[in-house]
Amino acid sequence: MKLLIVTQAVDTEDTTLGFFVRWIEEFAAHAEHLEVICLREGKHASLPANVRVHSLGKEGSLQSTPRFARRLRYAIRFKRLAWQLRHEYDAVFVHMNPEYVVIGGPLWRLLGKRIGLWYVHKSVDLKLRIAAFFAHDIFTASREGFRLATTKLHVVGHGIDTALFRAPIRPLGTPVRIVSVGRITPIKNLATLIEAVGILKEKGIEATATFVGVPVQPADHAYEESLRMLAIHLGITDRIFFAGGVPHAQLPELYRTFDISVNLSPTGGLDKAVLESMAAGLLTFVSNQGFGELLGPHAGALVFREKNAAACADKMALFVHTAEDALRVRADLQQRVETMSVSALIPRILSFYATSR
Repeated sequence: MKLLIVTQAVDTEDTTLGFFVRWIEEFAAHAEHLEVICLREGKHASLPANVRVHSLGKEGSLQSTPRFARRLRYAIRFKRLAWQLRHEYDAVFVHMNPEYVVIGGPLWRLLGKRIGLWYVHKSVDLKLRIAAFFAHDIFTASREGFRLATTKLHVVGHGIDTALFRAPIRPLGTPVRIVSVGRITPIKNLATLIEAVGILKEKGIEATATFVGVPVQPADHAYEESLRMLAIHLGITDRIFFAGGVPHAQLPELYRTFDISVNLSPTGGLDKAVLESMAAGLLTFVSNQGFGELLGPHAGALVFREKNAAACADKMALFVHTAEDALRVRADLQQRVETMSVSALIPRILSFYATSR
């Protein structure tokens, strides 16, 4: 099989998309040849010999041009590459950006290329509807990760490098070190964790919380400032830390310095940060009900109601007081997340292309 992959970035230092380089490597292990079109190419180790990367040039001088003109040039370059490379691929896999299916879909359909779209987000807009029309297959991590009704949908789980993140499990430290990884934005409900740390303090439990991620939109910057003010108001500034963005390649080592991971996103797609923290052996708490099946018998102890700081604090406190249970649960979580490894995901995705040929 010869495959065209379309993604935003090929860059191991990208704080959001650094993981995708590992996906490309796994695709390459199962395909004769890969052509990869990305918006931006950054730093990465040498990819397998059967992979070629083509950048649309976001890392170049186009950044100084007006946004509309810049996006138009990217679209033209993309369409030109899709046509020029047409004899080098049999099928297409688009990662998270339905606009590329909107732009390339008519051409790919005309050329008889099978189109697959990976999408994990609760947002449904016109772009997604058009992309779903052109796509032959749509892949998502969980049923909550794709909200548009279609018979083309395949729920295939997520794909993380579990071997990279896997680490020995240590007893909980004192203070208990909590981490939350993800963009600083209101939908992440990060204030809940700050309030939970305040409640743990009242319970006599020493705990710190570190937020790893950065604000992107102007409203996000204001939100981060409100979080800092909340910590001041609760008198726990010595327990709340903002680490900024961390390149994906550095996350495995970062996780090894923490005991507990808390993800406060609402119910939706499976957040990759949760899976990575499980693989790293952290005790992982979530407010996303979509993780219930993966957490299995531990869901009752690890899932709390969205924006409920008291429930979050109570569930963490229970494990602080039962150290042996914490070790047992963490070991089981580490084992359970193996079903979400990238080495398991990519063959699952490719199987749908194979059966349709």
